[in-house]
Amino acid sequence: MKTITKNITSLFKPYLTVKNSYKGGKGVISKFEGQKVYKLSSNENPIGTSPLAIEAIKNATKDLYFYPDTTDIRLREALEVYYDHQLNKEQFVCAAGGSELIDLIIRAFVKEGEEVIVSTPCFVPYKMFSKWSGAEVINVPLSETDYSLQVEGIINAVTEKTRIIFLTSPNNPTGSYIKKREFESLLKQLPPHILVVFDEVYWHFAEAEDYTTALPYIAEYNNIIAINSFSKTYGLASLRIGYAYTNETVAAYLRQICKPFLITKLSLEGTIASLKDDEFINKTIQTIQTERKFLEEQYTLLGIQFYPTQANFFLINPPIPSTEFVEFLANEGIAVRPVDNFGAQGMVRISIGNREANEALIVALKKLVATITN
Repeated sequence: MKTITKNITSLFKPYLTVKNSYKGGKGVISKFEGQKVYKLSSNENPIGTSPLAIEAIKNATKDLYFYPDTTDIRLREALEVYYDHQLNKEQFVCAAGGSELIDLIIRAFVKEGEEVIVSTPCFVPYKMFSKWSGAEVINVPLSETDYSLQVEGIINAVTEKTRIIFLTSPNNPTGSYIKKREFESLLKQLPPHILVVFDEVYWHFAEAEDYTTALPYIAEYNNIIAINSFSKTYGLASLRIGYAYTNETVAAYLRQICKPFLITKLSLEGTIASLKDDEFINKTIQTIQTERKFLEEQYTLLGIQFYPTQANFFLINPPIPSTEFVEFLANEGIAVRPVDNFGAQGMVRISIGNREANEALIVALKKLVATITN
């Protein structure tokens, strides 16, 4: 046999050898015995988990030796009811979290050398997963003043290689949103073969009159996929489950490459039950909107620079360097998240907690401000 000098590393794909891992929001380990800690780094539900979901999950533990459903059909049927039949079950695709759906969509529509457009600051997996596919990521940054979408900039960035445009509203980590007229303007100008992925996982918390989800446009445009998650409003982050909706043709195409048994039995039963828990959903939304207003007032009184938000978190410009700010709050028993890797240099994202957590945050910030001013 001929001598071969190459080794296995010669098969490595160059775009997979670049270090580009996702880092989640950190928790807090108290440095002081008996100190209560508050995690405000991952935008989790401040009131917990849907009681109906918990009950369904408990009941589902009785026969864990059985495989879960092969497909997501029962959840898709539940989603059709939840959306009051504005969409049918054939228009949904379910997977193990919103991030899994992002990866699924990129694998389905993007080839090596093609282009994906993002607008930073944005959710890291848009860029990371696109690079994993060998795609070139084109950045059309949000406005520096208010983090609004630059529609004309996106249109001008479109080339023959463009395959996907990622949009998020409300946006993570800025909390800004895409106005209805902006979204409509973009859709009207885009070539119909370019896919618009509209990430709306925080839509429940939006109050702006000109806010919109992708739902009103699905029937008219065949190039839209909306992404949603059960992690935020329903308090099921640990179950890792999300869903997308689009037209039937695109949904059927995506479901062809979904892995069998992708959704666990506990996740499936929990999410189906949570969709029926109107009381919990309404309480979550009310809590976020009430506490959002409370924090806006407190930040203003303290002179903390923050950006208007339609989500369950705030992006702030801390009064001291972000690394020092995060460390100071950690020492006070509060975890927050620096978002340099999202594209918001020097900024910090702080989730909206329950009143107890938010008051603890304000006490810590008052201490910081007093230290700075003295």
